[in-house]
Amino acid sequence: MDNEEYSIGDIVTLTDDDGNESEYELIGETESEGSTYYALAPADNDEEYVILKLERDEDGEEILSTITDDDEFDRVASIFDDELYEDIDYDGEE
Repeated sequence: MDNEEYSIGDIVTLTDDDGNESEYELIGETESEGSTYYALAPADNDEEYVILKLERDEDGEEILSTITDDDEFDRVASIFDDELYEDIDYDGEE
């Protein structure tokens, strides 16, 4: 995300470890326990989203990485689920 300011709704291009690029829409941002996390939905699928953590690489550049700790992921996923789906009732209606 290269030291830029991003806003909800922005489309960002992410490159995976194999060099494949995909477009995602930024749908949420939160801070928890001193770290920043982003929820991003694939541009071609609004039914699911991924959660990435903002970190710095060895050169000090901001990078987004997957969350490898299960407890950390569950905690952050719960925050995003509450924020992103607060207006939807149990019948799936808004």
